[in-house]
Amino acid sequence: MKALIIEDEPLARKELHLLLESHPEITVVGEAISPKEGARMIAELQPGLLFLDVHLRGGTGFDLLDSSLEQKIQVIFTTAHPDFAAQAFDFAAADYLVKPIRPERLARAIRRVLDRTEEEGGVSNWERLDRKARIFLKDQETSRFVAITDILLIESEGNHSRIHIGDESMLIHRALSTIGERLPEDLFFRANRSQIVNLDAVSSLEPWFSNCLRATLRNGAVVEFSRRASLAFRETRGF
Repeated sequence: MKALIIEDEPLARKELHLLLESHPEITVVGEAISPKEGARMIAELQPGLLFLDVHLRGGTGFDLLDSSLEQKIQVIFTTAHPDFAAQAFDFAAADYLVKPIRPERLARAIRRVLDRTEEEGGVSNWERLDRKARIFLKDQETSRFVAITDILLIESEGNHSRIHIGDESMLIHRALSTIGERLPEDLFFRANRSQIVNLDAVSSLEPWFSNCLRATLRNGAVVEFSRRASLAFRETRGF
């Protein structure tokens, strides 16, 4: 998830960067020190999350939110002033962290942002992930962070998708096509209308009926490529 730090104290920005190194699901795409600069960077970078101080150079964090209400964006306040919490939550802030920020409180705030995002059915700035990414998955029973490379297979189940991780699976409320838009194209392939396969998880690939292909994954699952997908795979992968 793309994040913007809006904080006018260099040391505070540095400390927050260090804390966020433990959260690869958050990518800091920029920094700003004033409401004016923050508004410009929000419009330019389209972050999904702000780490926002109350007192800024030339104004306040609330001034920034007043000027950016049309943007769908989540906010975690990070401030040395505990007295503005009520005002912050008037802006539907995800959390309000008082400096010095404790790692466990930051982790809880980020989890709240991700939970809220899942409940709303998606993340703003739904950018494509790379192989090193981890994603937050939530079903009815559990929630967890999963490395992209650990996902073997994704299958459509109506408006839901079942994500297979080793011998386990999770059913999440998101369509297969939406998930496919985020996955790294060099690693995942849409085998048919209802399945996306991790190519690194394929232990064998063989010709099948009607000029199609059939893949066997390392967990034993068998995936039949559609005729169109088989043709596309041969053309792009040289099989």
